[in-house]
Amino acid sequence: MSDSEKEYAELCLPDKTVRLPIVHGSSGDERAVYISSLRNETGYITLDNGYMNTGACTSSITFIDGERGILRYRGIPIDILAERSTFLETAYLLLYEHLPSKTELDTFTKRIMRHSLLHEDIKRFYDGFPRSAHPMAILASVVSSLSAFYQFEAGDDLEIFEMNCIRLLAKLPTIAAFSYKKSIGEPFIYPDFSREYCENFLYMMFARPSEEYVVDQDFTEALNLLLILHADHEQNCSTSTVRLVRSSMTNIFACIAAGICALWGRRHGGANEQVIKMLEEIRAEGGNVSRYVEEAKNKKRLLMGFGHRVYKNFDPRATAIKTACDKLLSKKKSDDLLRIAKELEQVALSDEYFIERKLYPNVDFYSGLIYRAMGIPVNAFTVMFALGRLPGWLAHAQESNVEPGNKIGRPRQIYTGPDLAPYIPIEER
Repeated sequence: MSDSEKEYAELCLPDKTVRLPIVHGSSGDERAVYISSLRNETGYITLDNGYMNTGACTSSITFIDGERGILRYRGIPIDILAERSTFLETAYLLLYEHLPSKTELDTFTKRIMRHSLLHEDIKRFYDGFPRSAHPMAILASVVSSLSAFYQFEAGDDLEIFEMNCIRLLAKLPTIAAFSYKKSIGEPFIYPDFSREYCENFLYMMFARPSEEYVVDQDFTEALNLLLILHADHEQNCSTSTVRLVRSSMTNIFACIAAGICALWGRRHGGANEQVIKMLEEIRAEGGNVSRYVEEAKNKKRLLMGFGHRVYKNFDPRATAIKTACDKLLSKKKSDDLLRIAKELEQVALSDEYFIERKLYPNVDFYSGLIYRAMGIPVNAFTVMFALGRLPGWLAHAQESNVEPGNKIGRPRQIYTGPDLAPYIPIEER
């Protein structure tokens, strides 16, 4: 595009007016004002709390249109991937930018299964954690420790990066399962190379050496679906954290550990845990859903799992998961939390208050119920989120390695402290 064909925005400042290029995305009507030269040209910066209106990068990984309820990985709609794909195929798509052939997928799968064992010395770390340790604390700590085990690798940077991506996809389920076994005082169950990825994780979580364990295939299918739905979600807090940490060119294990820590927060990955806590709170108060909903309408309570910060219409992931949730929960016997959840769901789909505000059940509402049905403890829900989000984190770290103009992340600030303060000797204070 010639300079005459480019679009510009004009920014009027007190002392001058500047022309800033307009950048268009490849899908929808995404547009951005490119301001990278603003400070050099004018001395001004932009101030945007939470970066709600600031694009930190360009990316070809995931497209979201919150107004229309669209989520696509590499251009493929999430509902198609949810229906037809597997988690490892989706991970391959995110990492390698195309769907794999059968041979490519078989090779990818075998590589991951072969690296799912942990170094025996890593097992000793678990002895140092208290039984009460939060699973996310263990997950972040052990992932970070992998830096010490894979620090002198042969090959060029891209080969080493790819190998470490394989290691992380392979080992994160093992690390997570071992942390669960530690919390309940049961022996670790080693990976079984003959099992599919999701089945193998459930096997490591719930099998015991003393008895035969058959993994419920409905659970395997539901877990595969959930991991696909969580695999990436554009520039959220944890993904942005991974990209920012990677911009310093630190190792990928440290980047993923940082992403795990960001995901841990209740404003981010802890949302489905909050859904279960809300249901338990309603049950503890007599199970009166109508009263709780009315108090939520009057801003006296928080209604968790409804609406979404990004999706202004409906969460396309929730649409994909609802059928799986209903199928799985139909196998459960009478359950007070399930009854309460179904009542809340019906309210959201029929009450004008929710319909007008488009407060539909989101993916967190359903995922918490599914994980609970599987037997996953509530404090490990965010661990499950991390297992799903890992390929997205890896893809973004990889993309940031080669993006044009790659620089270390260094946000600016507007200082609001004292201009010049005196130092007072301690004896005079």
